Amino acid sequence: MVEDRIESGADEAITELYAAHYVRLVRLATLLQGDHAVAEEVVQDAFVALHRRWRRLRDPAAAVSYLRTSVVHGCRSVQRRRGVAARHPAEPPGHEPSAEHLAVLDAATSAVVDALRGLPSRQREALVLRYYGGLSESEIASAMKISNGAVKSHASRGMAGLRAALAEWS
Repeated sequence: MVEDRIESGADEAITELYAAHYVRLVRLATLLQGDHAVAEEVVQDAFVALHRRWRRLRDPAAAVSYLRTSVVHGCRSVQRRRGVAARHPAEPPGHEPSAEHLAVLDAATSAVVDALRGLPSRQREALVLRYYGGLSESEIASAMKISNGAVKSHASRGMAGLRAALAEWS
């Protein structure tokens, strides 16, 4: 019974606050936010939160201040979410590769791997370390225990061999 009277008192108080301050709070949120529809949502959320916490409100006279603060914080939250969304854009739909593209890519990858397998081992090592491993000439020389000049020679001959093998493919 007591809770029902408290609830009805909260409903009446919120209704009065809504009638008296809604337009001003929406205007405030619109100025902070720039989007009227989002501003209305922020204000609605502030009123819902106030209603939920009405029993814990120390001073009901401070409800307008509570609402104003909630609106400002709600606008900040929306701005933060927009900033995060802007930094992490979703992939636009339609950028999925087609089945044909995937088939050609798979065939091209297979052709390159087959051509690499057909190269002498030193040439294959130099090319794999350079183009798949992303190593510099000196890092490749160190890994293969050969000179920088030998790396250049093996890579050059390997590229020529790949070009010849892949010329038939394309």
